[in-house]
Amino acid sequence: MINRIRDIRLQKGWTLADVAAACNPPTTAQTIGRLETGMRNLSLVWMNRIAAALGVEPETLLRSEGNEPPMLVATLGEKGPEALRKPIEAVAPNALSAEMPWVVLAVDAATGEYRSGDQVWLRQHGPQDGSALLNRDILAPRGGGHFAFGRLIEASDEAIVILPPASGQARVTVEQPAWLAVAEMLVRKL
Repeated sequence: MINRIRDIRLQKGWTLADVAAACNPPTTAQTIGRLETGMRNLSLVWMNRIAAALGVEPETLLRSEGNEPPMLVATLGEKGPEALRKPIEAVAPNALSAEMPWVVLAVDAATGEYRSGDQVWLRQHGPQDGSALLNRDILAPRGGGHFAFGRLIEASDEAIVILPPASGQARVTVEQPAWLAVAEMLVRKL
């Protein structure tokens, strides 16, 4: 098994010191560096501590030697694509944060700015977070196994109001939804 601590840390933009300080109890950057490089064994205790510090599931820190992972090789900036000094393993965004569960909405027909074949990855929140999610695309459960999806335009303790993505559709009011899921990632095949 290969550990991906360094790759996850770099994708989050953290230094060794950031990870060390986020551990509970805090440790040293040198210790994190040794665990990253394999100079020190990554025990289950360390795996749990580092995963908690990085906000990921512990199993995300490891990968099989047989699978060749996707690599992050360049960044696209104002001057065009630039190579990274050293490629790092590209860790899926849904694995980089484990605080709240993900749900996925598959798009079967073009609707608004969404195309057929798209996947909208949404992170679940409690209904009390509605006011913080205003003007974002959300998915909310309704009665009878149905859902409402669109731009959240109003939120209160009693209900939320969603404007569907297709033009000409009426606003949808959902009373006391069990949860809200905010769109965080769009997966579109090119």
